Amino acid sequence: MKFKNTIILFAAFLILLAVVLLMDKKGKEKKAAGPEEKLVTLASADIQKISLKKGAETLTFKKDDKGDWMVLEPMEVKADNYEVSQLAESFADLKIERVVEKENADLKKYQIPSKEVSLWVKGQEQPVKVLIGMENPLDSTLFAQKEGDKRVVLLSSTLKTTLEKKLFDFRQKDIFKYETGDVTSIKLQAKDVKWEAQKKNEEWFFQTPFKALAKDSKITTILDMLSNMRAKEFIAEDKKPDDLKKYGLDKPEYQVVLSLPIDNKELTFAFHKADDKTYVTTTQSTKIIVPEADLLTDLEKNAPELRENKVVGFNTWQASRVAIKKGALELTLTKAQNDKWYFDAAQKQEADGSKVDTFVRKIESLEAVEYIDAPKRLAEYGFDKPPAEVTIWTKEAGEKPVEKSFAVLVGNVDKDKKQAVVKNARLDYLFKVDAAFLDEFPKDAKDWKAPEPEKKESEKKSS
Repeated sequence: MKFKNTIILFAAFLILLAVVLLMDKKGKEKKAAGPEEKLVTLASADIQKISLKKGAETLTFKKDDKGDWMVLEPMEVKADNYEVSQLAESFADLKIERVVEKENADLKKYQIPSKEVSLWVKGQEQPVKVLIGMENPLDSTLFAQKEGDKRVVLLSSTLKTTLEKKLFDFRQKDIFKYETGDVTSIKLQAKDVKWEAQKKNEEWFFQTPFKALAKDSKITTILDMLSNMRAKEFIAEDKKPDDLKKYGLDKPEYQVVLSLPIDNKELTFAFHKADDKTYVTTTQSTKIIVPEADLLTDLEKNAPELRENKVVGFNTWQASRVAIKKGALELTLTKAQNDKWYFDAAQKQEADGSKVDTFVRKIESLEAVEYIDAPKRLAEYGFDKPPAEVTIWTKEAGEKPVEKSFAVLVGNVDKDKKQAVVKNARLDYLFKVDAAFLDEFPKDAKDWKAPEPEKKESEKKSS
């Protein structure tokens, strides 16, 4: 009996294949002769609601008042705007690959409808329905019919990927998102790591375990990482105390507390790793997730790794003025619009630009070999009467150029270690740096005087 059934099914397949081949041939002839046909022609922006039925599963999406997509079925959650918009665009403008039958078709033969896509358009009560059938064995196109249209047609095979997507694919994954620029403080505790930083005038400063400037890029990376965290799995939709305990989030290994005064809230992230999975939740969310990427490595960095090691932070090419004090020498140089350096504001006496730029780059590149935090007496390090002082002004390009100044004081020099103690004038702590930059200081103004232009051969002979 099984063999007989197999023969019958195989014969039915051959008949269907023959029909498809015949229609394929006719379709190609028609396509060559006529213009491109559309099954659906809508403006995707006008689509307000979408329903995708696949067997027992129904996914329903609807735009909210802000124009963002929400999932209504099988649960109410925020949707991934990009994914649902792609679904809308795919079915708003449906090109017919070929017309298989014009009317009176046996829809069961094409397994129509195996899937159903309904599109509700602004201003219309009834949806546009596209009924999807089986896959064409010849080229993976899909048999389909639009409700109210008697034709059975073939649609592009590219729709298959969209139709096979699950609820997880369509829902929002970055559920913990916030505006990183609104964060004014961060407290982090992770195993043996513990620190706190605050933002002042767009700069990040550590408050504990020491008071010092943090690397803005490092703190921003942590904030961006938390805000852009995407779910790989949704573990709990409406977490309960038992869920927190089950996944170790009642006493998390890692915790990050963010202050967002604009929203008048404090946001706490909790992380726990177990069984090769990291579980995450926040105080502002009901959900527990497993994130796509491993975030714990960044959270395990201690404060010294995130500390700013540059004495001053500016770009040499933005320098517009330089003032130097060393012993009896006092120099002030300004950069003209032609990018040349001059000793005077009137720009009559030109300086050696290469020497000035080299000096400025040396100051820009000063990095700490060691720190002296909370020094008790500055005089102990030579800052009661600093032997040298450098101030560099910069201008940022734009309609209203912003001018900033950066002052570096030079204190004691350890000739044996070849290190100098320096101070950023606006910071309370000190830096020990490589003393090689001191060699770039001019001994006299003439050391930086622009070289005389070479005489031409005729001038040399006459002289």
